[in-house]
Amino acid sequence: MSRNTDSNRKAHKKKIDQKKRKAQEAEEKRKLRLKEIRQSFNDKLNQQEDDKE
Repeated sequence: MSRNTDSNRKAHKKKIDQKKRKAQEAEEKRKLRLKEIRQSFNDKLNQQEDDKE
């Protein structure tokens, strides 16, 4: 067993927290991108319907 167990635990927790934060940020970016794509698709669809009239 290592002598600096507490510092090892803190370092490991910090590394895990960074990974979680990175994953959350990536998920947020993905959701925003999908939202933008959906919005632009709907805008194009609405514009085509307006052009037909």
